[in-house]
Amino acid sequence: MLPKSRGTLSAAVFTALQSGATESLESAPESEEDAQIALWALYELHYRGFDEVDPDLEWDPDLLRVRRGLERSFEAELRRRWEQSPLREDSELGLTDLVDKHDSPSLARFVQRRADREQVLELLQHRSLYHLKETDPTSWVVPRLETRPKAALMEILFDEYGDGDPNRLHHHLFRCGLEAVGLRSEHACYVDEAPVEILAMNNAQSLFGLHRRLRAAALGHFAAFEMTSSVPSRQLAQGLRRLDFPEEMAAYYDEHVEADAAHEQVAVRDVCGAFLDEEPIERDNLLLGAFTSLDLEARYARAMLTRWGVS
Repeated sequence: MLPKSRGTLSAAVFTALQSGATESLESAPESEEDAQIALWALYELHYRGFDEVDPDLEWDPDLLRVRRGLERSFEAELRRRWEQSPLREDSELGLTDLVDKHDSPSLARFVQRRADREQVLELLQHRSLYHLKETDPTSWVVPRLETRPKAALMEILFDEYGDGDPNRLHHHLFRCGLEAVGLRSEHACYVDEAPVEILAMNNAQSLFGLHRRLRAAALGHFAAFEMTSSVPSRQLAQGLRRLDFPEEMAAYYDEHVEADAAHEQVAVRDVCGAFLDEEPIERDNLLLGAFTSLDLEARYARAMLTRWGVS
């Protein structure tokens, strides 16, 4: 089902998606929320789609024109943030240094120690927008890589997709956790509850994954995500058990404690390192992707902690 609109542009896009009349669409949003929800829905045409939208509209030229306008503005803002970051001034900065030096509040630590049940349920709803299609955005990059980084990335993706066992797919494990908790588990069912920061996090992955020219950014984003997942996953699992959440939900995060610690090394050395050996000119785009992953996560954490009145 299409999400609720958040402004005039998204309302017009969603009406056009339902009617098929896309010719007169404009691409000027009235707010960031309006832009991000419209962009998210246009990207979703390339994932699961919507029951009420004709599948032929996936490649409709007028919708692609609107999407391109939104993408240009979004990418320009992501690049501006990276270029203005103090970390950008370090000419010797590498991927590991970038992750180590980036400062961000930790939602996982808050869940581990202080969060109440309602706060955790809200986080799970927000996170479901990505975790119910986990790793899918990165899969777009596979055919755009040469032998070494492609083989290494596929090693990680095979694990993410359950090593061939449908019951071990990470997004299936998250679905099982949601159902055990008593939350809905349909794909994107909580998009209307997602704040703009969550929409931006999801849209950045789709932006990087769907454009060949941004393949380095997609790899950097993926690596930073893997590098910062293992410890927070342990903290989240501990917090869930502290609050007596069902074991199925904690088990999803248990899965990521060991797996992502191993994935980190492969992502840094064998994916990103091998890619830069072949295409060193893409170094800055790779760091852009990594910074974007860290920056958008930090923005979401700050927004939620502020919302909850946490100092």
